[in-house]
Amino acid sequence: MATPEPGFAQVLVRVHAAGVNPTDFWHRAGGGLQGRIVPLGWDVSGVVEAVGPGVTLFAPGDEVFGMPRQPEPAGTYAEYVAAPARHLARKPPGLSHAEAAALPLVSLTAWQALVDVAGVRPGQRVLVHAAAGGVGHVAVQIAKALGAQVVGTASAAKHAFVRSLGADRVVDYTTEDFAETVSDVDVVLDPIGGEYGPRSLRTLRPGGLVVSLASPAEAALTAVAAAQGRRAMFMVVEADRAGMLAIADLVERGLLKPTLDTVLPLAQAAEAHELGERRSATGKIVLTV
Repeated sequence: MATPEPGFAQVLVRVHAAGVNPTDFWHRAGGGLQGRIVPLGWDVSGVVEAVGPGVTLFAPGDEVFGMPRQPEPAGTYAEYVAAPARHLARKPPGLSHAEAAALPLVSLTAWQALVDVAGVRPGQRVLVHAAAGGVGHVAVQIAKALGAQVVGTASAAKHAFVRSLGADRVVDYTTEDFAETVSDVDVVLDPIGGEYGPRSLRTLRPGGLVVSLASPAEAALTAVAAAQGRRAMFMVVEADRAGMLAIADLVERGLLKPTLDTVLPLAQAAEAHELGERRSATGKIVLTV
């Protein structure tokens, strides 16, 4: 592909690293986005190479990270990406490009779910499913930064890791039914879907909320929840500069740090997808360019 030209209010980013996310697998396997073939990748960390007309936030040489264009295609599995300037933020200096590329999609997902949708407050109780995974491991940290008590689900081998993130309790989903042993929860973050949604309702206090990230089919859970005096919502993460600035602030305050499961060169993107589709990663898989 030709190197893109930054348009109005856009910057050209020389990509140093791109995060790998389940949405990449889904778009690859499903043939694209709403019937359109799309270039893969939304997470990016890199250096501004050039700026388009009207850009005031960045200059060439600035290190940036973000999740441009989501839910529209971004194409960050590439050497260069043209992105709206206000979909990016300055990379925290304490993070490598690989670490920074691991953060945008999962962190914005957790931030928008816990802050914008659920309005988590200090002292509330939050249940995070797949707490050692991409979204889960940052959601635990963000919920703790918000002052919540956090319960996470994970296999026994990952309990020490989830506790190191700040979780107050970890449930082994392979041996324990969380729906029977976890209760009085204000907010559940569910990236898994399926039967996890209805089971999660049983852990909620009256008026509590399940935020589902799995698929639009989870929207049917809303009526089931309402009949029980509880709430359920399906959420899709969106590009969000204010959220990126909040994420960068948490990083700089030492309250959020990504964990890298595997780092591979861009040429091994297929291997990265194979690893990710096993759903056994601790933290994030990242491609370097």
